[in-house]
Amino acid sequence: MRKILLLLLGLCSLPLGAVTFEELTPEEKLGQTLVVFVDIDSAESVRPVIEQGKIGGVLIQWGNYSLEETQRLVSKLQGWAKNSPHKVPLLISIDYEGGTVYTPITLGFDYLPTNMMFAAAQDEGKAATIAYLAGKELKRAGVHINFSPVLDINSNPHNPIIGVRSFGSRAEDVSKMGMALVHGFKAAGIVPMVKHFPGHGDTAVDSHYAVPVVQADLKQLEKENLKPFQDAIDNQVEGIMTGHVMYPALDNKDIATFSKPILHDLLRNKMKFKGLIVTDSLDMKGATSYCTISGCALRALGAGADIVLLGRYIKPARVFNEIFAGVTQQHLTPRVEESARRVFEFKKKLGLFSVENPFREAPSSQAYQAALSSIGDKAVTLVRNRAGLLPFTWEDPKKKPTVCAVFFAPARFADQLMSLSRPFLEKGWKVRSYNAALTPKKRDLDRASQCAKGADLLVVTSLQWADKINSSQKSVIDALLQKEVPSVLVSTMSPYDITYYPQAPTVLATYGVNKYVLQTTARIILGEIKPQGKIPVVIPGVTESASEK
Repeated sequence: MRKILLLLLGLCSLPLGAVTFEELTPEEKLGQTLVVFVDIDSAESVRPVIEQGKIGGVLIQWGNYSLEETQRLVSKLQGWAKNSPHKVPLLISIDYEGGTVYTPITLGFDYLPTNMMFAAAQDEGKAATIAYLAGKELKRAGVHINFSPVLDINSNPHNPIIGVRSFGSRAEDVSKMGMALVHGFKAAGIVPMVKHFPGHGDTAVDSHYAVPVVQADLKQLEKENLKPFQDAIDNQVEGIMTGHVMYPALDNKDIATFSKPILHDLLRNKMKFKGLIVTDSLDMKGATSYCTISGCALRALGAGADIVLLGRYIKPARVFNEIFAGVTQQHLTPRVEESARRVFEFKKKLGLFSVENPFREAPSSQAYQAALSSIGDKAVTLVRNRAGLLPFTWEDPKKKPTVCAVFFAPARFADQLMSLSRPFLEKGWKVRSYNAALTPKKRDLDRASQCAKGADLLVVTSLQWADKINSSQKSVIDALLQKEVPSVLVSTMSPYDITYYPQAPTVLATYGVNKYVLQTTARIILGEIKPQGKIPVVIPGVTESASEK
């Protein structure tokens, strides 16, 4: 009698009409493992496969649309999922990572600091707070999963893709700050999925365009690359993304995404990971160098992945049919069922089958903005101050000083750049500015030179995404630094670019472009606040001389 009563109580606790995994068709089970990329413009193209139950999740792509538009998109997608045979909800995911991967005011969310900015600030509490507040905003949009934070150790200064996406070049720092963000997102009800296992930091090749190879031996891998991921597992992280990287010490035949020794033997068995294994996007050359999208999906599933990101610009129905046929031909049905069940149970754990209003979270944007400002104050780093220019003082009461600010940045950052002016204007300065092209031409030098002419202070910002120097930008900055005007060079993204300007006597680093750190930069220049940040990576010829400051 007691067993029957417990069974009835258990059934009563389930949402009315909730489906069981066993009721799903083979097509729907495979669909649980597949994620397509969508935005407002492309959503209709995936509607048929969602309504057929052949897709289990979506990754929302960037776009300059509002939070309300993002909410409407998510509502529409989940509405289509309710039309599927067994009404299984979608997992909604996003790459809200900050820095080079995300842009200001994208999908209605504010600018998340880069991981390197977090690390420079050295404040785990503030980092966790920001992740929590960011997570609350994601919840308002109906998002469940954030593919963040990056746990790659950027130990190679010539890494072309990670850079400020990493917390730094030391495993301890990456683990410490990474876990702060993990806990913050989790506290907000967002599932963080860390990446790119087993590490993309020690590479000199971008896996979007080629296959990186890491030659580290097993001992080094365990001591460095794997440590942050093991710490994440020990902290009950629920998702890990694979990297399209070759690790001969672990598997000399396959990249990690296709490697059973890496995903099953190492990650599942040795490191005791129980959560979801998700691939990086399969449309990257690091994967498609070996196979078609459907072929790559089959290889990843066969190796032990639970969720495959199919990528952009695919024909969903055709790709699904190819994968479904391959599952049968390659006898992968038990492997797919294992992953599909894991995804299905994960959706139940998140309460997706009973959520009626995914947008009920209260706004937290004001608190979020305050936290973003405070982390900026702690992150900006004074790298060099050889001539003692900072803090810059002006003692002539008869003349208002003039500052010229020359920026090198993509147009999407234009609304952030003007924030540098505010502290100067509040002090009564005259402000001139010029936003040059990221890859400037002669006319940019001419206009920047005109701006600098007669100025009392010149602020020049550089922007380099990772290791590759923009030679045109360097040429113009070199010319500006030769002018007989007191000047401050501000590295606004990858601090590795500082090594290209040894002649600059005064250098600041912000590790990202946003209004908060740019205002902090101006306030440091004016002596209103003291710089607090520390460079979290080793930069040859730069960090060794940081004691000069």
